Amino acid sequence: MPDSPRAAQSDTTLLYLVKRVELAVRSRLDELLRPGGLTTLQYTALTVLQRHQASLTSAQLARNSFVTAQTMADMVSALLDRRLIERNRDPADRRRLVLTLTAGGEALLSQFRRPVEELEAQMLSGLTPEQAAELRASLLLCRAALERPAGGAPE
Repeated sequence: MPDSPRAAQSDTTLLYLVKRVELAVRSRLDELLRPGGLTTLQYTALTVLQRHQASLTSAQLARNSFVTAQTMADMVSALLDRRLIERNRDPADRRRLVLTLTAGGEALLSQFRRPVEELEAQMLSGLTPEQAAELRASLLLCRAALERPAGGAPE
């Protein structure tokens, strides 16, 4: 019986399962955000700007949003056109152009805050609060391990 949980645990790598979860989340987010005219990648970029509460360069935003510089350049154009972000000279270094979230971008994120929280709650609905906290901690450890240079020891 290959579809049983026991078979899934033994026959499927964690890398595969993580990717499947990511694809499921992305699909559901795309569906959820479509009425606002946003893609999941655009939403991610806006939330990165919101979380940093400071101006970021396009390259910094790309790194923090998990996309290439070219993808971010196209995304920045679309978000600028919609006036969800703005680009200005960095007051500390006039040679740099930085991006910030506009009031319109904040308002759009606010519109989706609750539905995104509900999607996360649905994803975690099969876990106890303790298991959900353990999953979060474990995923953070996995990310940290992959961000170290290959063969590097934990810092």
